[in-house]
Amino acid sequence: MSQQPVQTVSGKLILLIKAGYWLALLIIAAMVAASFVLLQQTMATQQHNNTLLDIVGTQKTLSQRIVFLASATGAAARDKRPALVSALKQATAEFETNYDLLLEQTGADPQSPAKLDPKSIESVLFAKPFHLDYFSVGLIANGDRLISALESQLNLDNDGYKGGAERVNLDASVANATLSGYAALGQRISADADERSEKLLALHRTLFYATLGVILLVALFIFRPMSNAILRKTRELVEARNSMAFIAVHDGLTGLHNRTFLTDHFDTLIKGAHRRRERLAVVQLDLDRFKQINDTLGHAAGDYVLVVTAQRMRDSCRASDLCARLGGDEFVMILNGAGSTEDINMLARRILAHINEPIVFQGTTILPGASGGIAVYPIDADNAQDLLVHADLALYSAKKLGGGNFSFFSEELRRELDYRKQLEHDIKVAISERAFQVYFQPQVSLTDGTISGIEALVRWNHHERGMISPGEFIPVAEKCGFMPEIGRIVIGKAINEAAEWNRAGIAFGRLAVNVSGTELREHDFDAFLFETLEKAGLPPQKLSLEIVESVILDDEKTGIAAKLRHIRAAGVHLELDDFGTGYASLSHVNPNEIDRLKIDRRFVQNIHENGDNSKIVRAITELARGLGISIVAEGAETEAELDSLMAIGCDQVQGYSIAFPMPQDKALEWLTARMPKKAKLRVLQGSLA
Repeated sequence: MSQQPVQTVSGKLILLIKAGYWLALLIIAAMVAASFVLLQQTMATQQHNNTLLDIVGTQKTLSQRIVFLASATGAAARDKRPALVSALKQATAEFETNYDLLLEQTGADPQSPAKLDPKSIESVLFAKPFHLDYFSVGLIANGDRLISALESQLNLDNDGYKGGAERVNLDASVANATLSGYAALGQRISADADERSEKLLALHRTLFYATLGVILLVALFIFRPMSNAILRKTRELVEARNSMAFIAVHDGLTGLHNRTFLTDHFDTLIKGAHRRRERLAVVQLDLDRFKQINDTLGHAAGDYVLVVTAQRMRDSCRASDLCARLGGDEFVMILNGAGSTEDINMLARRILAHINEPIVFQGTTILPGASGGIAVYPIDADNAQDLLVHADLALYSAKKLGGGNFSFFSEELRRELDYRKQLEHDIKVAISERAFQVYFQPQVSLTDGTISGIEALVRWNHHERGMISPGEFIPVAEKCGFMPEIGRIVIGKAINEAAEWNRAGIAFGRLAVNVSGTELREHDFDAFLFETLEKAGLPPQKLSLEIVESVILDDEKTGIAAKLRHIRAAGVHLELDDFGTGYASLSHVNPNEIDRLKIDRRFVQNIHENGDNSKIVRAITELARGLGISIVAEGAETEAELDSLMAIGCDQVQGYSIAFPMPQDKALEWLTARMPKKAKLRVLQGSLA
């Protein structure tokens, strides 16, 4: 069968199901509405009957009261009679009002042939044996005549009946006949109500069974296929929900638990260890050469290494232990019932030895190398956050020792942690006070001694500890996310100072400022840079941004490339800092992206004695010259190093042999002293021949 007929049949079936569905809904709705109307009628009839029965009951009571008051009035003393006459008058009037209401509510007609039906209300009212209408009207009339006669006797204001009270027939026989008639009327009303209710209930019962039948038919022929489809979709939704729940607490690449799960369950693991009086070891792992694997072999190789590492972690621990991936190449293992320090030491060695085994990817052998940091509960900390921080510090200590090993958290590391926390606080204060200073180090040409540029370097003179090395506070600032703020302080101060030099006509070449990837990832960095240049009045051509090779490598993931092109298009120069130490592709080293290369100081130091370094610098110089990119060597400190650089052809240098980094006032003096001297005119004295 072709695709089109199948679709046509399916469409007709769906249309038929929809039509049947809506028709069934309409039928059910009609039945429900009819049931509702019947129920309303039943309730209204019941309420009407209750009203009639209330009136009947009241009339029975009033008939007895009228006769009683008539009798009591005749036997009472003269001074008591006015009150009794008033009560009798009120009872008679109420009896008459209720009787009129009863006739109105029942709709009884004395001319109706229904009075011949012994089961009708008219029969009770207008026919034998009760003649309730006759006795009710008679009771009202006799009551009114008696009241008029008594009022005349008592000289009350009355223009009615003038005869004597003895001529009024109002005795117990009248009351009994009236009482008997109203009792029969109440029974007749109740019987009619029961009969009507039974009919309504029977009709309601029929509608109910019919509704059930329609629902059954709908269930068999409409809802059953629909329920099957819904069940299938529900099963798919449940599976999707379970999958989402798994993804929410697991890492998508490795299948390990993620940071969210670790955060939610770490405290539970600590409470369990406390209850069992056991130790709990937190092992934080990090791959030493993961970035190199990504940069040289690609991200597919990096992902494969992460998956294999995760599997090896699972294989190395017990079912009660917890393995999690924090992100990137950072992992955590929570070892329950870790035992003594020696037990933890042996277990950590076994885990690292397994993880550090070679990994073969597409025929290439990879040695990832892992380092670990260990913190133990309750020795090193008693809460999840501190345990993770202490394990991270121990990991950092293991990496400083060369990697491929592990370290335990120690008191020395605790002191380092306390110092780092204080340093973080002091950095925050320094940022708020804009206390970071800018030092300047010139770059000169070896050929003619002209100043080709000047680099801005951040310095921090702490009010208590004095000058703190950038190598000490910058890593902490980067880890805490303070570098964008510090960078903007340095850029702002450096540009303002360079603008002052430019207005004063002081030659400084180009101002070079270091910019990290974190700063460039700020969405408004380029807007901030252009605004700062405009406010200070420094031409963009006088500014150069120094970036490291890793920033270029991250372009595809972070979108920095477009921002750098935008900045460079505005006239700002770009320099590749520390060239030769990273893994930048030569495709990025071209005059369309980079204006100058900076050779790292490791290749410059002792270049006159190290032939390999000399060859590297020569190759970089020839590469840059062939591409039309300028080059500067940093870290030149001796005359011999300068001579070697000059012989290679590296003309521009920066280092202690030229000038140390200087504060702005010293830098101004240094630049001013090296400005070309202007010729001065001297006025000759005496007579001219």
